[in-house]
Amino acid sequence: MEVILLERVGKLGQMGDVVRVKDGYARNFLLPRGKALRANADNKSKFEGMKAELQTQSLERKGEAGKLAAKVDGKTFVVIRQASETGQLFGSVSTRDIATLISTEGAVINRTAVELNAPIKSIGQYKVPLALHPDVEVSVTVIVARSEAEAERIGRGEDVTVRREDAEDAEAEAEAAKARAEALFEAESEEAEDAAVEATAEAAAEGDAKPAKAKRKKKTDDE
Repeated sequence: MEVILLERVGKLGQMGDVVRVKDGYARNFLLPRGKALRANADNKSKFEGMKAELQTQSLERKGEAGKLAAKVDGKTFVVIRQASETGQLFGSVSTRDIATLISTEGAVINRTAVELNAPIKSIGQYKVPLALHPDVEVSVTVIVARSEAEAERIGRGEDVTVRREDAEDAEAEAEAAKARAEALFEAESEEAEDAAVEATAEAAAEGDAKPAKAKRKKKTDDE
């Protein structure tokens, strides 16, 4: 599909350029976000009539984006999430999450400005580009951790994850230790049960012996 760009789009062209793109890219990204128009005769005439206004709006947005860039460029943001020992998140961190996090710091941005190819699914430190305007791009650092203390360690460059092999070994050792403890408990229980049975038997034997002694004593007295 051929489209007319309404603003500069990286790797495609400048405002007013007519470029050919994949149909899906045009329908799902360029057209719905107001970055382009279908390149037909009516839209070409429409663009010429709105070109001056588009240029003015672009300059205004560029100025606003520059102020926003000064607030966030190079900053570090921490996201706390639950994760396994190997660092795999129980969920993910999306563009919306990052935009919301940055916005809570007083720099409101749209999630479409967060250029993340795929959601973050493991703990670690990530450099995330922000396209605040076609001519204004900055980046922030996002640290995903299980706690604030862990985030500080990650920020210092420490490896806080456990290798999958080590995690499996640790799990196997834990299972083995549990099995040994259960076996020891069962053995102690059996010993205690045997001791109780033996004690009961001894008590019963002593009980049988006492009447016999008493009987012999009575016989002696009669004599």
